[in-house]
Amino acid sequence: MKRTLDNTLDDWLEHIERQHPKSIDMGLERVREVARRMQLRRPAENTIVIGGTNGKGSTVAFVEAIARAQGLRVGAYTSPHLHRYNERVRIDGRDADDAALVEGFEAVDAARGDTPLTYFEYGTLCALWLFQREALDLAVLEVGLGGRLDAVNIVDADAAIITTVDLDHQDWLGSDIEAIGFEKAGIARAFKPLVLGDDDPPASVLRHAYAIGAPAWRIANDFFAEPVDAGHWRWREVGFEMELPMPMRGMAASVQTRNAACAIAALRALDLPIDVDAFARGVAEAGVVGRLQRFGRDGVDVLVDVGHNPQAARALADWLRAQPKRRTLAVYAALADKDAAGVVEALADEVEGWHLAGLADAGPRGENADAFVARLAGTAAAAGVRHADVPAALHAALLDAAPDGRVLVFGSFHTAAQALRSLNEAAG
Repeated sequence: MKRTLDNTLDDWLEHIERQHPKSIDMGLERVREVARRMQLRRPAENTIVIGGTNGKGSTVAFVEAIARAQGLRVGAYTSPHLHRYNERVRIDGRDADDAALVEGFEAVDAARGDTPLTYFEYGTLCALWLFQREALDLAVLEVGLGGRLDAVNIVDADAAIITTVDLDHQDWLGSDIEAIGFEKAGIARAFKPLVLGDDDPPASVLRHAYAIGAPAWRIANDFFAEPVDAGHWRWREVGFEMELPMPMRGMAASVQTRNAACAIAALRALDLPIDVDAFARGVAEAGVVGRLQRFGRDGVDVLVDVGHNPQAARALADWLRAQPKRRTLAVYAALADKDAAGVVEALADEVEGWHLAGLADAGPRGENADAFVARLAGTAAAAGVRHADVPAALHAALLDAAPDGRVLVFGSFHTAAQALRSLNEAAG
């Protein structure tokens, strides 16, 4: 795109969406070559790369909050965003402003020549360019898809985290857990620590770590997250332990202590100078939008979550079972390539009624309500009420809910974003 003083961030986002015929084109050759031309080196003194099926964004938030509580200067790169692209790039706790992102995209475009880049590859190179200029103590990078062939993997991580491995994105990563595990294990580096958030990780992950000499730090084996009481938990490894507050700010699901434990393990594996008080403050202060985010509406408890696959749905079901019994309605909208039936199966016993919505405006992976409901034939949700979009489904669910009821809105980042926008507009 020809550079002019009038090019806005929106102009650039529209431009980069048009620069590659595919939204996903896995492989590192193109992005690595452009990074070389941009003279991108280390984005920070220390770098942690985080992959996994679920929990990546939350784990980034814990790493970032703990390190910042210690006074370290931190850059964080995550995806996707909920409201504004700027959310994807944070420096010292603040979203990158439009001018900085425009400058970064200009640098990428100037370096790429005729090399086609996807939207995500543009964004990754832009983030790395911005981080490199900031003299950061720590960069925390979230993998977009898989790991081995993801654009983030051009960076050699000083420590890597694989939060979980489960079925998702099978068209890209393989049809079974072992194949998916191999792809995710590609973010590990020789002789650098690899933190694993699964009690029993796939053999492919452990085999790859062993082959390259990456020491694997396994939860429930090399470090532990143990409940103490309703407000505290214990992080423990051999010879060291600390009692910490439970995560707050919408990070209340039990799985979040596991994500926090992995974040702590990676920071300790890097041997960064972080004291116990910083660990405690970081765990308590970490927050990320759209993870069991709670709202009250006329006596109804509304919870918004980005969960979009069966593993995430099982975590939501576990959380619901642990809560005081209330009539729960679901507002569910999913992308066309997701295992919607598996999600419903995971939550069926905890949900009394379903409001199903289309995501026709979510791009090529979106679908209308009729197509979505057709995919749910034979499930507990099949008899649910269908709605054209998420705001309509949420409005109907709130009218349907008892005064002391609960409405759970989930299914994708698009679902959460639309629900949050509707809830915030109603409150404002």
